[in-house]
Amino acid sequence: MSRKRTAVVAAALLAGVLGLSACGGPSGSAAGGSDTIKLGFLGDFTGESSGLVIPPFNGAQMVIDEYNATNPPKKVELVKYDSQGTPDQAVPLVTKAAQQDKIVGMIGPTFSGESKAADPILEQAKIPNISAVATNPGLAQNGWKYFHRVVASDAAQGPAIADFLVTAKKPSKVFVVSDDQEYSVGIADAVNKELEAKGVTVQRDQFAQSASDYSSTIAKMKAFAPQAVFFGGYYSQGGRLLKQIRDGGLTATFATGDGSLDVGLVNGAGAKAAEGAIIGCPCAVPDAQSTVGDLKTFYGAYQARYHVAPAVYAAEGYDAATAFVKAFQAGSTTPDAINTFLSTVKFQGLAKPIQFQPDGNVVGTAIFIHQVKAGKIGLLGNSKEAKLS
Repeated sequence: MSRKRTAVVAAALLAGVLGLSACGGPSGSAAGGSDTIKLGFLGDFTGESSGLVIPPFNGAQMVIDEYNATNPPKKVELVKYDSQGTPDQAVPLVTKAAQQDKIVGMIGPTFSGESKAADPILEQAKIPNISAVATNPGLAQNGWKYFHRVVASDAAQGPAIADFLVTAKKPSKVFVVSDDQEYSVGIADAVNKELEAKGVTVQRDQFAQSASDYSSTIAKMKAFAPQAVFFGGYYSQGGRLLKQIRDGGLTATFATGDGSLDVGLVNGAGAKAAEGAIIGCPCAVPDAQSTVGDLKTFYGAYQARYHVAPAVYAAEGYDAATAFVKAFQAGSTTPDAINTFLSTVKFQGLAKPIQFQPDGNVVGTAIFIHQVKAGKIGLLGNSKEAKLS
């Protein structure tokens, strides 16, 4: 597809999905003031897990740029806040965003740990926030009114990955391991519980986030002799762990969740060690071969703009920004007006319907399965229908 044609298709997609037009009255809009409103995006832009944050930011920026191109009454500035994925940095950043920068909404926080620490501040400041990545189930159990996410939680992801593993590989024993971060422990717990419910014998282990030598864990794996290993955590740890598992002579199927859905898993382990790895996600990472419709058009538009294929959560960043833009289009540009709008917003996102439940969870709980083949991560499809190649 030529760049010119891709740009035309991208514009049509954005206009269709977002309904970008100069409509909507002044109801709920800010009176007077600047001609620009600020929408924050908080996540790890420069740390070891930035591969999970840059794609959704890029997706969101596409939406904001297209909206601004319609010459709306108030243009939107998408402001980066680099937490490096740590709660300690996220807290002062969201405080600054709310109090000094006067953002009207936040895409993020990105990860579950920083969300747990920073979301109470956004809640107190009454700043509507939509995470494109955070999946810990507990985030929706705090009674927060300003919290939303466009991804299913690990309460859906964990069981779906476990069920797929049982159906596809029929293991009698699975070793479940994670580091000690909020997200990692949560998804490992969910997988562990579902595997046991399916009659699978499970052994569990955990190591520190800062660990780089997993010989103690691998020794336990060898003694247990599982047919499969599930890792709960991010790709930077997952790649190193998988390399050491294979170097240790273990051939068990390696499975993991959305935190490891990045080429960094393959690079860290090496293509040979990563071959056949199964990766679940409440997201569908589009590719040139298997995706169709709006998601395929998004793939072309994203690649044309950034000169790289869209990676994990790029589509979810796009959908989160779309929800905010729909509020702006309806004339809602103050935090409270936006939050009220989000309680009733309903639209077809790139890969799934977007509609928020009262607890902030997205209505849909579809989980998608990906697999590493020849050094590349490919989409196999919905967890209930996907087949290993």
